[in-house]
Amino acid sequence: MNEKTKKQHQIQIELDEQTGQGEYANLTIASHSQAEFILDFIRVAPGLKKAKVKSRIIMAPSHLKTLLNILKDNVGKYEAKFGEIKVQTQEGIKPPTFNLPDDILPN
Repeated sequence: MNEKTKKQHQIQIELDEQTGQGEYANLTIASHSQAEFILDFIRVAPGLKKAKVKSRIIMAPSHLKTLLNILKDNVGKYEAKFGEIKVQTQEGIKPPTFNLPDDILPN
């Protein structure tokens, strides 16, 4: 690809101050239909019985698979630099369970 072609394909991505602050989530619920994947990012506080969805991302299947590959690559690089990420679903430690109504999830 020559230099002129490269410049034509560049996209300027803007990040406003509020979005740049980010949103903390410690629970993600993924669901899907034939046409899309839905990722709900939630912050659960200890001792509370309710939690709000902080962000919902809806993606086409091909975009979600691209995201999955990007995340795998980044986790691999992170673990190569900082060591294995421990996940609390190993034997003896059970993750929290959530009773969600069937009618809120499309699958």
